[in-house]
Amino acid sequence: MIFIVAKFLALPEHADRWPKISAEFTRATRSEPGCLWFDWSRSVENPTEYVLVEAFRDDEAGAAHVNSTHFNAAQQTLPPFLAETPRIVNTSVPQGDWSLLGELAVRAD
Repeated sequence: MIFIVAKFLALPEHADRWPKISAEFTRATRSEPGCLWFDWSRSVENPTEYVLVEAFRDDEAGAAHVNSTHFNAAQQTLPPFLAETPRIVNTSVPQGDWSLLGELAVRAD
């Protein structure tokens, strides 16, 4: 799968509204057949920073995403609400879902 983590720094005046601002793009991406997940989190240290964790089934699904109409629309509509260009880590990993973090296993008593 293609595993991506991206950091978005919203302009302070738009930070609280970022989930609504990005909602259409989020909904459309989550509906893509090759999207495994597309999840936003807000930083606990910086309230203007949102972290996007996303994954796509394979290179074909990733290409379909970046060539989609909603991705193209997001390229036009999202940047005016951002303080800087988002930063990204993008890699392929040989698995298809989350693995368990065995070092912090929850044990039933």
